[in-house]
Amino acid sequence: MDSAVSPTRNAHSMTVSEVAVALGVDPARGLDEHDAEHRLQQFGANALTTKRRLSDVRLLLRQFASPVMLLLAAATALSLAFGEYQQAVAIAAVLLINSAIGYFTERRAVRSLEALRRLGKRSARVRRAGHAQQIAAQKLVPGDVVLLDAGDVIAADMRCSSSAALRIDESALTGESVPVGKGIEPNSALAGLHERDAMLFKGTHIVSGGGEGIVTGTGLATELGRITELVDEASGGDTPLERQLALLSRQLIWITLALAAAISVAGLSSGRPVFLMVETAIALAVAAIPEGLPVVATLTLARGMLRMARHNALVENLAAVETLGSTTVIMTDKTGTLTENRMEVEQILTPSGDFSIDHDLASILKDGNIVDPSADPELMQALLIGVLCSNAEYDRHAYSGTGDPMEVALLRAGSFAGLDRKEQIVTFPEVAEHPFDTATRRMATIHRSGDNHFAAVKGAPEEVLAAADRIGIKMDTLDAAERAVWLRRGEELAARGLRVLAVAVHPRSSQDQPVPDGLVFYGLVAFRDPPRGDIPETIAALRRAGIRVVMATGDHPSTALGISQAIGLTEPGAFVMTGAEMSRLHDASEAERQEIIHRQIFARVSPEQKLQLIGAFQREGEVVAMTGDGVNDAPALSKADIGVAMGQRGTDVAREAADMVLLDDAFSTIVHAVREGRIIFANIRRFSAYLLSCNLAEVLVVGIAVFTGLPLALLPLQILFLNFVTDVFPAFALAAGEGEDDVLVRPPRQPNEAILTKAQWLSVAIYGAAISGATLLALISSIRWLGLAAEQATTVSFVTIALAQLWHTFNMRESGSGFWYNSVTQNRFVWYATALCLALLFAGINVPLLSETLEIASIGMEGWALAIGSSLLPLVAGQLWLSLSARQPALGAHLKTELNEQP
Repeated sequence: MDSAVSPTRNAHSMTVSEVAVALGVDPARGLDEHDAEHRLQQFGANALTTKRRLSDVRLLLRQFASPVMLLLAAATALSLAFGEYQQAVAIAAVLLINSAIGYFTERRAVRSLEALRRLGKRSARVRRAGHAQQIAAQKLVPGDVVLLDAGDVIAADMRCSSSAALRIDESALTGESVPVGKGIEPNSALAGLHERDAMLFKGTHIVSGGGEGIVTGTGLATELGRITELVDEASGGDTPLERQLALLSRQLIWITLALAAAISVAGLSSGRPVFLMVETAIALAVAAIPEGLPVVATLTLARGMLRMARHNALVENLAAVETLGSTTVIMTDKTGTLTENRMEVEQILTPSGDFSIDHDLASILKDGNIVDPSADPELMQALLIGVLCSNAEYDRHAYSGTGDPMEVALLRAGSFAGLDRKEQIVTFPEVAEHPFDTATRRMATIHRSGDNHFAAVKGAPEEVLAAADRIGIKMDTLDAAERAVWLRRGEELAARGLRVLAVAVHPRSSQDQPVPDGLVFYGLVAFRDPPRGDIPETIAALRRAGIRVVMATGDHPSTALGISQAIGLTEPGAFVMTGAEMSRLHDASEAERQEIIHRQIFARVSPEQKLQLIGAFQREGEVVAMTGDGVNDAPALSKADIGVAMGQRGTDVAREAADMVLLDDAFSTIVHAVREGRIIFANIRRFSAYLLSCNLAEVLVVGIAVFTGLPLALLPLQILFLNFVTDVFPAFALAAGEGEDDVLVRPPRQPNEAILTKAQWLSVAIYGAAISGATLLALISSIRWLGLAAEQATTVSFVTIALAQLWHTFNMRESGSGFWYNSVTQNRFVWYATALCLALLFAGINVPLLSETLEIASIGMEGWALAIGSSLLPLVAGQLWLSLSARQPALGAHLKTELNEQP
């Protein structure tokens, strides 16, 4: 077994015969069926394990995991133990409704994500016992000889044993944006993944050519499998919102337990019955816990998830909806994320001048002006060479092509000059082809022209120029000095991140012999993988939002730098850090580490190095979002605080690892998600302040009534009615706010920033005191002035606090905004909620079944007048407090409950 596995890591540095011997196979015959079956049992199926989907049961149970929900469950159990069945049912209903909302929302997202997965079974053609046959790719074993053709997806890691112009698209694995030529010659033992042109890797696909390969690794023993294991090891942990909600929940639990214990001890010490004090403790627990908080938070996140979906962002986890709002660093891949993952001709440099291509106008320009290509013979010749020396196809009417991306780009550029390959092949029939060779680094096609033959040649500038001795239509001598000038011009293009090919002809070539030296050079063609059109504005918008964008790619440093400058990510001359330079991150000093993490461009980085980079950012307190589409991005997507994968071009592995999928592959969708995330947190902060001030009022009312010997101001079921009926709808209305216009020009909030700051807790205390004071005033007045019985006084306090909490919604405006025109009064949902809550309150008091359950007593017109008048006092107090805050700028800056507003 070991002997079969050993070539997996070093097969690239071994000859084909050495690999065959090590794997015990004759490439001309392949494995025998018995041997293949034995190896299948030995090595296992050629399959990758994917992230297991959370079962429906576990998804449901996860909804009960928060501390608040657990405390409510304890209150339910206590209610049952003391025979308070109606109370137990009511609290249990709160638990079930909240969990149902979270369960069905997350389940919907999971099902939508599954619809995106393309896990179709593939097959492979192998040679076994001397015969070619088709087998399921999962049955491939080390030592299998695989027959390869254009369009095939490589099903396992293989050592290339035969190559006929074999070119592979490895962008999903290495980030390399152009196809890589493959050959049989061994590479250096120290060659990086992107330099191993003797290897074929699982998950990549063949663009052109054909060949054979010997399987060296299957399943998790492949490069793709290694990355899959990295994904399993990486863990992003809890989101900032989850951490803050958990912190708030723990604080509420300790406050609740402390209050219940203190009041119970006080009551028992004063001789009150044990049963009464247990009931009071439950009432206090119910009052202190904002039952509506998890419900409204869940609904807010669910609504944010649906709003993001309308912007083509599918979020799998509810809490991840908010994470982008606190994101401080977005680390992104280049190929397919910032760029379109295709090639187009950018420039053509000929002896007669420099030309550029305007793809929007389908025109060729010189000095910024559209020119007629047919008027320039040398330009036409350069374009004709690109059209003839090709195996690609291009439909100029459909504006699309198939084959090698650079060849498709040449055909497209030729079409702008009226050159169609099918027509030109009729004029100049192709009689032979010399495929691209990794040794000569050039390709040639032989064509007949009358009774003669000529070769159309394209390849690496240094190789083509070395074989050329003449230049241009006039066939002037190409001396060493001019050759050096053209080489330098090619290097300048490459330094801008462009891919460069040289084009030439050989006037008289034999169709049977390799193309000799003596080429006529016609110029250089520069290609680029164009940036997506929305990227520059997206980068600018994220910068205005205080978010740093970092590029981490497996591509060449010059290519990464060129793209970063084109999209406005960096200025000319910016420094690119390579993966090799990053390798010192572990042993770096603090100053060196700071230098590394403040770079914006990282090139030739491996999946492991992306993980290291994200970890370094997170240790500095950054909230990191990672975007990508390739297999090589998957570990980083899993490690980041929120992983964002491309839905259309993204690989299955990347989408499995991500928290959010961009269905339209538009990077600009992230800006919408950031805005939505910030609005969500601001709204959670706002309705949290509202709910907690309401609950504080309830605790103070119940506690003070117990300590002072007054009748119990609120009964447990009345508190539940307040917390889950009349409080929830105004809170959800506040959560449905559309946010402020300047939300995307504010800096991100600190990841450890509490949902409520100390200043906002002060506001909660003031509002709670005002509501409780008004309620106790109504309670005492109803007994002493109106002479009402205890049951009637309790009803007066219930109506007072219900109305006061409803009017309190309008205290949630920003300090400094007008009373009549602000984000609360302009929120139509607030008015809907107000009307609905008034109707529910009316029903609770007048519908017999509800009124009996809530133990409502008749209070008469005087009782109603007292309750309504008292309920308006907290609104007046709150508005005075907001006016005071507005007049004191420093205080107002602290007390606004708006989005991320910081002093």
